Amino acid sequence: MERQAGVEQFLKDFIFKLEFWGLLIRTDRTNPKNTNTLLALELKRADIKEILKELKPEDYSQGPLPDKLYHNSDRWVFGKIIKKREVYIKIQLGTPGSEVICISFHFPGHPMNYPFKNAIV
Repeated sequence: MERQAGVEQFLKDFIFKLEFWGLLIRTDRTNPKNTNTLLALELKRADIKEILKELKPEDYSQGPLPDKLYHNSDRWVFGKIIKKREVYIKIQLGTPGSEVICISFHFPGHPMNYPFKNAIV
């Protein structure tokens, strides 16, 4: 239960910061998985923001994971069914006074685990 409370607190903090500072979505030409998924699902930036605002503890898969690249903030992994397709979502709070970051938003490359799905509360 302690871990689930941590996920709930992260989501509250994330959504508050998302509403206040906005969203940075990583798109990388050398690894176009995010862009290809957005195109395949016909999603726009505003759609991603709404999907992220709707994340629940039941969507949690992993985290917190240390950010070894930028050392900004911990990364958290969630999964969501969107238009009948599972999507791997990796997000982080980013630096203070700036946007939250959506690092990954793509179809998963491996089976995802959801420890709080169908959990007895």
